[in-house]
Amino acid sequence: MATDYRDIEIGRATARLTKRSDGTQLLETEEQLPAYPDTLIERLDHWASVAPDRVFVAERNGEGEWEPVSYGETLQRVRSLSQALLDMGLSPERPLAILSGNSTEHLLLALAAMYVGIPYAPLSPAYCLISKDFGKAKYICDLLTPGAYLVDKAADYGDALNAFAADDAEVIAIDSKGYAGGALAFESLLATPVTDAVDKAHAALTPDTIAKFLFTSGSTGMPKGVINTNRMLASNQEMLAGVMPFLKKEPPVLLDWLPWNHTFGGNHNVGIVLYNGGTLYIDDGKPTPALFERTVRNLQEISPTVYFNVPKGFELLADRLEQDDALRDRFFGDLNLMFFAGAGLAQHVWDKLDNLAVKSIGAKIGMLTGLGATETAPSAMFASLEESQSGVIGLPALGVSVKLVPNGGKLECRVKGPNVMPGYWRQPEVTAKVFDEEGFYCLGDAAKFIDPDNPQRGMKFDGRISEDFKLDTGTWVSVGPLRARIIDAGAPVVQDVVIAGLDRAFVSALVFPEREQCRLLAGLGADADISEVVKHPAVIERFQQLLRDLKASSTGSSNRVERLVLLTELPRLDAHEITDKGSINQRAVLENRAAVVDDMYQSTPSAAVIKLTD
Repeated sequence: MATDYRDIEIGRATARLTKRSDGTQLLETEEQLPAYPDTLIERLDHWASVAPDRVFVAERNGEGEWEPVSYGETLQRVRSLSQALLDMGLSPERPLAILSGNSTEHLLLALAAMYVGIPYAPLSPAYCLISKDFGKAKYICDLLTPGAYLVDKAADYGDALNAFAADDAEVIAIDSKGYAGGALAFESLLATPVTDAVDKAHAALTPDTIAKFLFTSGSTGMPKGVINTNRMLASNQEMLAGVMPFLKKEPPVLLDWLPWNHTFGGNHNVGIVLYNGGTLYIDDGKPTPALFERTVRNLQEISPTVYFNVPKGFELLADRLEQDDALRDRFFGDLNLMFFAGAGLAQHVWDKLDNLAVKSIGAKIGMLTGLGATETAPSAMFASLEESQSGVIGLPALGVSVKLVPNGGKLECRVKGPNVMPGYWRQPEVTAKVFDEEGFYCLGDAAKFIDPDNPQRGMKFDGRISEDFKLDTGTWVSVGPLRARIIDAGAPVVQDVVIAGLDRAFVSALVFPEREQCRLLAGLGADADISEVVKHPAVIERFQQLLRDLKASSTGSSNRVERLVLLTELPRLDAHEITDKGSINQRAVLENRAAVVDDMYQSTPSAAVIKLTD
């Protein structure tokens, strides 16, 4: 590894590339995936036996104090909860649905379901608390037919439960007050006497037993229920340990807010803790102006050994670490590695984190990148530390084969391995469409080699196949790389971008501006109306300069943006424009805002359209 990084061991695979006569390429690792347990939940038995007093999970209580639960206590509570779930008659046909966000109770009940082979499905709380029609939650629950639901405050979920919960389904609540339908108190389930039924069900688990259903974010339509088997979860954790060997040598400490209804938080991060006997501190903060101070407070007390976040979280954190030396030194003190997912990390944020780490400990802390999906549990590819940067996805994880298939001038990426799902729950026709004739899962992503003459350097992300389009000249526009380029060049005033231009003469962009930064640029207060902010001359000039900068670095019409509009209406969840994790649905935004797109292509557009000027 590079010498300017903290001295930790990072695993690195050796690539083997096979080229076929039809242009298809197969990329595999020379090394084999080490043995892994049949089930992830076996690790709870293991750690409860060898380290019963070690803290497994901790969460702040109502008084603001950390309330820890040890591995021994976790196993004891899980077994009682498992018995309660068995008594409810739950099964794959009548699974457990978890509607609330991250909490100790959520984690304990999820593990209890896994312990006896009852699948559970964590759903985004936004589907019940922010959505007005509960459309996605109702769709998912009609597909799942849950036999029980977990909520935190029953009163908050009453309308949603009335909209889709079956009459014979149990409702379990951490706070059971205020729900007319009646709810079982979570605490009462902890007193359930354990019978041999728990041991029999636990012994019957196999690698093919369904552990959970994770629903895709719905960025390309309604969510699909990804079947997560024990094999997927356990093998993926061994793949992660192959890249981060230090996880097995020292129990990891995580402070994490990432939602468990997504594979990054729920599989990747929680799995790392359980698999390696670590400790998870549930972060009650988020990378938003209203909640980030909670994360700062938590980091003042907890020093993570590995840290995961989305790019916005790292951006806010870098700014705060720059202002607070004590927080900076505590954050980097025990840290071995960082990792981000969900979008590209702007280079100026990455550089700032590097500089702050050097100032604090005299070395950089590695930031790894890769490629994964809900359907791959999630990790499928990893970059080396030397090559790691936004857009680099690296080489296959141990045990994973990557097939690169020529498609529209690009290489479409497909994967196979023990971490790949068997399919979507109760959707065989949809499942059939995403696997090819050799059993490779079609990610829908394109990739290209960093150096075609040296495959060992790995690959870069080359956009989503389904998002790319042609201009009226027949020129292909690669949306993913262009979007990343705009966000990077427009930092920090660009939050997200949607690319337009299908069958048009030139490329244009719909920009979701970073509101706080634009208000600062305009010299306006925090309460200034965004519709006025985007009209300010300083803001308009900044985005005209962005267009000029993009033109200066463009290679032709496919990556030169001629016009853009600053969108003042935030993306809408109910209109499928955004997922609850913040991913933008390109297609939905373009369809819902067709009038805005048409305006950009008028010979004399409205004043809202910012045009490229020399």
